[in-house]
Amino acid sequence: MLRLVPITALILAGTFSVARADVFRWVDEHGEPHYSDQWVPGSTVIKTNKARPSSDTLTPSGQKSVVASGNKVSEQLDDQANARAVQEDVAKTRAAKCKAAQDRYTKAIENNRVYKQTKDGEREFLSDAELDAYRETARKDVQGLCGSVPVFNPETPLNPQPQPIPEPKVNPALATSE
Repeated sequence: MLRLVPITALILAGTFSVARADVFRWVDEHGEPHYSDQWVPGSTVIKTNKARPSSDTLTPSGQKSVVASGNKVSEQLDDQANARAVQEDVAKTRAAKCKAAQDRYTKAIENNRVYKQTKDGEREFLSDAELDAYRETARKDVQGLCGSVPVFNPETPLNPQPQPIPEPKVNPALATSE
């Protein structure tokens, strides 16, 4: 029984390796199709697990270098476009993180009471020392993410008053229905 397991494993491994071979098809001079795992002149690949050769290997030798250089140039352009897109995404992410850090710092400066949530979901207000440490951390975060900290002017109002929305100008002659 123990000897059958390794033998069965070898047979299965051989079966799987044969099943993964390329299959070629060709037609002989009598018009009969033939199939094989060996390449014969005039045969075509029917099934393969390998990557197919690129089109530049099938072109005449004079055109190979032109196609290859064209492919290299297009790959370089794609790489440059990809690098630009990555840089733009990184810049957008950095700007969003900077804005969030600035908002957090501004709120920490403007508010006298800041809380954190406990595991029970209850609010626990920070002491003055904890609040100062929180403000310092928020300021360092802004400095690290943005490069500079917004200037705080104590004379400006902390919460700007909302501006009234102007009434739309309506022409009475056009507003009346006839």
